Amino acid sequence: MRRFKWNVLISLCLFTGLLGGCGEQSVEPTVGSTPLQIDMIVKKKDGEYWNTVKLGAEVAAKEFNVKLNFLGPDSETDIKGQIKLMEASIKADRDAIILAASDYMALAQVTDQAIGIPVIGMDSEVASARPVAFVGANNYASGQLAAERLTALTGPEADIGIVNFVKGARNADQRIEGLMDYLARFPGISIVETAYCGSDQELAYRQAAAMLKRHPELDAIVGLSGEAGLGAGRAVREAGLVSKVKIVTFDSPPAVMEMLQEGTVQATVIQNPFSNGYLAVKQAVEYIQGMDVPDRTDTGTKLIDLNNMMWPENQKQLFPFVR
Repeated sequence: MRRFKWNVLISLCLFTGLLGGCGEQSVEPTVGSTPLQIDMIVKKKDGEYWNTVKLGAEVAAKEFNVKLNFLGPDSETDIKGQIKLMEASIKADRDAIILAASDYMALAQVTDQAIGIPVIGMDSEVASARPVAFVGANNYASGQLAAERLTALTGPEADIGIVNFVKGARNADQRIEGLMDYLARFPGISIVETAYCGSDQELAYRQAAAMLKRHPELDAIVGLSGEAGLGAGRAVREAGLVSKVKIVTFDSPPAVMEMLQEGTVQATVIQNPFSNGYLAVKQAVEYIQGMDVPDRTDTGTKLIDLNNMMWPENQKQLFPFVR
C-alpha cells in the first residue's frame, strides 16, 4: 500500500459553521499524484443522513485526491452484509477503511483482521483496538440533551416510551444510556416501554401506534433516530394525540423538520453528518501520510426546536452546502 510522508503548512478556512470556521494555521495533508484508495463502509448506502455523510466525504476525496468507494448494505440491520463489505475491503488491500459499525461487537472480529490497513471509526464505534481514530458525535451527551428537553416538556412526572434504532449499535446504546441516566434523576418519570425499529420508519410507526394503544396514559415518546421519530410522529398524529403526547427525536431529514414546524415534534437533536464524512476522509489521508491524528474528534450535536431552527448558524448545519 502507498504511504506518503510529505507535509505542508497552509491556512485552513473550510465550511464555516460546519467544520469550525477559520483557524490561524494548520498542517494539511498533501495531494499525491496517485489517488489513494479508501473505502467508506457505512450502515446503510442511502437515506438522508448517509447521503449527507457521503457529500462531506466526496468533498474531502476531491480535495485530497482520493478514490472513494462509498459502500453499505441496504439495511442497517444487515450486519452480515456489512461484515462481507469489510472482508472485501481488506482483501482489496485498500489504503484505508472508514467504518461506521452497525454492531459494536459483531464487527469487531473482522475489523481486527485489517492488519496493516488504517481503520478510521466514524459515527459509531466498534469493539476493536484496530481503529486509529474516531470521528463522530458524543452520543451519551446527545442522549442527555434529549432527556433534558424531554423533562422540560413533560415535567418531573410522566410516562414515556422510547423507540430506538438498531440494538447493538454503539451509538444507539450510548444514546439510551445517556437518556436513562438523566431521567433517573426524576423518580416520577416512568419508562413504560422500549422498542427497537432497526432504522425502519414503517416498523417504528407500528411500534409507536401499538405503544399508544397499550399505554393510553403516555405523555411522550423519544425517537433515538430520524426514522424512529418519523414513525412515532405519524402514529401520534394519526391517533389525534398531537396536543397530548410530546416527541423528542434525532436528526433532521426534511420530514422531521416539517413535523417540527407543524408541532407534532417538539425538538430534535441534530448531528453533523457532513463533517463526519469530510473529517473521516481527511484524517485517513493524514494518517497515511504519517501525520498525527486525534484519537477522537467530536463533531458535535445541537438541540433544534421551533425557536432556533431558523438561526443562520443552525441553517448551515440543517441544510449543509459547499461554498
